[in-house]
Amino acid sequence: MKTSNKLKIFNDPIYGFIRIPSTLVFDLIADPYFQRLRRISQMGLSYLVYPGAHHTRFHHALGCMYLMQKSIQVLRFKGVEITQGEEDGLLIAILLHDIGHGPFSHAMEHSIVEGVSHEFISLQFMEELNQRFNGSLTEAISIFTGNHSKKFLNQLVSSQLDMDRLDYLKRDSFYTGVAEGNTNAERLITMLNVVDGNLVIEEKGIYSVEKFLMARRFMYWQVYLHKTAVVAERVLISILKRARSLIEKGESLNCSDALKYFLSNHIDINNFNSEILAKFAKLDDVDILAALKEWQFSDDFILSSLCEMIIDRKLLHIKVKKEPVTESKFLSQFNKVKAHYNLTDEETSYFVFRGELKNKAYDRQHQTINILRKNGKITDVAKLSDHLNLNALSKTVTKYYMCYPKEGV
Repeated sequence: MKTSNKLKIFNDPIYGFIRIPSTLVFDLIADPYFQRLRRISQMGLSYLVYPGAHHTRFHHALGCMYLMQKSIQVLRFKGVEITQGEEDGLLIAILLHDIGHGPFSHAMEHSIVEGVSHEFISLQFMEELNQRFNGSLTEAISIFTGNHSKKFLNQLVSSQLDMDRLDYLKRDSFYTGVAEGNTNAERLITMLNVVDGNLVIEEKGIYSVEKFLMARRFMYWQVYLHKTAVVAERVLISILKRARSLIEKGESLNCSDALKYFLSNHIDINNFNSEILAKFAKLDDVDILAALKEWQFSDDFILSSLCEMIIDRKLLHIKVKKEPVTESKFLSQFNKVKAHYNLTDEETSYFVFRGELKNKAYDRQHQTINILRKNGKITDVAKLSDHLNLNALSKTVTKYYMCYPKEGV
């Protein structure tokens, strides 16, 4: 029996009405795997800095699908052939591109699972859904993995100027209130074209590309790598590391069964199978927040202190510099905290640590944004642009940070 497509539209605060194009897409959105994204924050703990940043991966996935619908329309109007099967594949690939994210997004790739990327888990989800939906995701998977014969289809899903980036910059800018990150996604999409099987931007769109890259750089330093968001994520990673260490020593910690499973077992790319996937699908932000609320009363000084930091937003102090933190400065701070709280070296490392932040707004080595000039030639935007900053945006900028407790030292 054919499922009725009852819900035809979503109302999105950014684009207005988003139409669901087919029964298959409707059924995928209705699937519990996808509904889980309603409980996964798009920007992790960034709401501790920007109170409005409570939007979810669910919002973002639908927004990406909307932009993909617009792109298909534009490219077809310009005579680019996209079959009905390829259209379905594109919409499903972009809809599910982030389905593998764990609770609080990127923090989980280092804590819940060991070195398993969200892209890998997204592919596992897509393959599982493909079995459930009788092979109807096969084309979407070939686009998602870059194995499709038409390269530009994959570039619409994953490239320097894909629908994912266009949506998250606009959406994150909207929800954080950081206006400088706002990009004109519709204008960029109108300038899309395909030459020799590759995605290009027509020359009159060059200033929109420049603005997009500048907005991306701004959002990284101002929002995604904001020092308070960085320290909050590092504290969350430390909490899960400490919880795992206590469980390994035989201590009992109250948390959901799904979270307990991942903290009690070592899961990496070699043992991540469909059984593990089903357990992973039960995890979301709620498991983590409930655990933090419970663990703030733990007898373990380290675990309870770290949980209180996030619950009460009394985080570690963080200093960000252009030069690496010197060994003597680091040790001086480390030893002060160690002595003050009477901790071992291992225990102190939960409270005093350092790291680096890297950002490259335009990764030319990985893939370029190509401009289709009026004479028919294709040129990398950085070579064509008269914007002095564009070459600078291709360089990796590194900043160094050190975290330590604010009071009592």
